[in-house]
Amino acid sequence: MKQKILFLLNGPSRDTALIGTHFENANLDVDYYWAYNNEFPDRLDRYGAVFLSGSPHGAYDDVEFIHKEHDLVRTVASRGLPILGVCYGSQLLASALCGFDQVFRRSSCDVGYHNLSRSNETRNDAIAKDLAPTFPMFVWHNDEVRSDHPDMVILASSENCPNQIWRYKDKKIWGIQGHPEVTKNAAANWFGNRRDRLEKDGVDVDELIFRADNASNSKTLLSNFTKVCRTELPGHG
Repeated sequence: MKQKILFLLNGPSRDTALIGTHFENANLDVDYYWAYNNEFPDRLDRYGAVFLSGSPHGAYDDVEFIHKEHDLVRTVASRGLPILGVCYGSQLLASALCGFDQVFRRSSCDVGYHNLSRSNETRNDAIAKDLAPTFPMFVWHNDEVRSDHPDMVILASSENCPNQIWRYKDKKIWGIQGHPEVTKNAAANWFGNRRDRLEKDGVDVDELIFRADNASNSKTLLSNFTKVCRTELPGHG
C-alpha cells in the first residue's frame, strides 16, 4: 500500500488550500483531516510525511485539537518522517519540539510582502538550498517563533522577524512563517477571501494583489519538500 501525506487542516473550514493542490499536482497521495474539528487519523503507520496548515489559533491555546497535534508531531518526529508546517504550523512544530515558550505574541501584527534573507545554513538544506540570497514572501502573523533555541537551524530571516524559515536539528522537519502558497495566480482569490481580516490588520488588499509575483522561491521550497516526500513514500520515488 502506498503511504500518503497526512495533511492537517487547522482552520475553521475544510478548505484544502493551495499547498494541498501542489502535492496532488505532483502526483502524491494526500489524506486530509480537519484537525480544527478534532478529526485525526486513528493510526499513523499509513503516512510517510505530514503537513501542518495555518490557523487562527495560537500554538499555546488551550484547545483540544492543539494538544492532540502536539502529541502527533512528537510521535511523527520520533519516527524520522518529514514534516512541514506553515504559519501556525511552524509555531506548532516549535512548541511541540522545542518547548511551549518558543512561541510568543508579537506587539504588533507582521503583515505584507517582506524580503527574506537566506542564511549560510541553506547551502546543505534539502528544501532551502536553491533559494536566492534575498526573496519576497507574503507574511501575516501575530505570533512568532523565537530564533535562539539550540535545536533550531535558522534558514531565513527578515527585518521584522529573525526566524522566518527554520529546520529542527538535522531532521527533515521545517517551519515556514510566511505563506509560500500565495502566488500571482492565486493572489486575487487568496487575499479576496480574507479581505476583511487583512484590512482590520491595516493593509491594502488591492495593493497586495498588485504586488503578488510568481513566488518562484516559495514554490522552490514546496517543490523541494515534495522531492523529500518522494524519497519517503513507497511507490512515489
